[in-house]
Amino acid sequence: MIAPFSVLVMSTPVGPIGSGLGGGVETTLRALVRGLTARGHRVEVVAPAGSQSVGVPMHCVNGTPQASMQLLERSTVSTTDDGSVLTNMWTEISLLAEGFDVVLNLSYDELPFVRAVDVGRPVAHLVSMGSLTDAMDAAIDTTLRCSPASVAMHTRAQAETYARGAAATIVGGGIDFDTCRFAASPQADGRMAFVGRVSPEKGLVDAARACAIAGRPLHVWGLLQDPDEWARALGSMPEGALIHRGFVAPDVMRSQIGECAAIVMASKWVEAFGNVAVEAMACGLPVVSYRRGGPTEVVDDGETGFLVTPDDVAGLAEAIARVGTLSRRACHERAVERHSHGAFAQRVEAWLAGVLVGAVGTDFPA
Repeated sequence: MIAPFSVLVMSTPVGPIGSGLGGGVETTLRALVRGLTARGHRVEVVAPAGSQSVGVPMHCVNGTPQASMQLLERSTVSTTDDGSVLTNMWTEISLLAEGFDVVLNLSYDELPFVRAVDVGRPVAHLVSMGSLTDAMDAAIDTTLRCSPASVAMHTRAQAETYARGAAATIVGGGIDFDTCRFAASPQADGRMAFVGRVSPEKGLVDAARACAIAGRPLHVWGLLQDPDEWARALGSMPEGALIHRGFVAPDVMRSQIGECAAIVMASKWVEAFGNVAVEAMACGLPVVSYRRGGPTEVVDDGETGFLVTPDDVAGLAEAIARVGTLSRRACHERAVERHSHGAFAQRVEAWLAGVLVGAVGTDFPA
């Protein structure tokens, strides 16, 4: 039995919680808050101003949002001027940390890694994405060299994108399944689901092309971040076959996607985990995905979905045509068994307990 401890969580600085800009980090944060508090730990969150409540005390900070790393060139070095919300959030973390046992950093930015020694408490980093920039790789690499116990990642596929990723702790992911409504049967038109930001790295255009080949309508839930990407997807399908259901609250989306035959994931980058795959499975949807990143460790090929050669649109279409052969009940049961918020929190709890016992301040030599 692990004794209760107190955790100060740093959210993503790319946007307020609830805005959708933080992607899977928002889902991860909500699952951990619920799971860790249920296990008796005290949790508080530092987040950008305008964030929605997550059920624990929050410290909301003003400032200019950070750009999403996946939209930047590999050579980009993160900027942190005095007006940035990242800088202001870290200042708030430094002021509050004395009242907590450990700081849990969910921000994919260099500053919390480079300045972990500022806070006077162990800092644990749950890395939310695969390798994206050279500067971020260097920050993570140095932390893994100096304080390997302090770094965790969601999947081995994600960890393999980093030079020292083998040293990271793998904690998987988790979802609060309370609002995932299981649907035994989809709508008769065989519609497919796409859940995520409309942005090039998410692969909506490939998903649309595959659905067009398979003769299936595609319903999209997510933030329309890139209008040009949406226009390209529209041009890939017959008129009226691509429908944007909007960016809605997670519980609303989860109550709606059960009407779809399956979810299609065609990411052009390494998804660290694949929260939407787990959400969909919990609602009864098989997952059709490229064999890339986190979904390869979430989906059991031929049982809870189909994994396809990356960037093979024709293969994606062929898999879409076969989703009716898979058991929706098996998809639901596998998701709940492996990826509940409680199971996820227990894995993170064990990792943080290890950080508390053995973590040392991370020093970044010149």
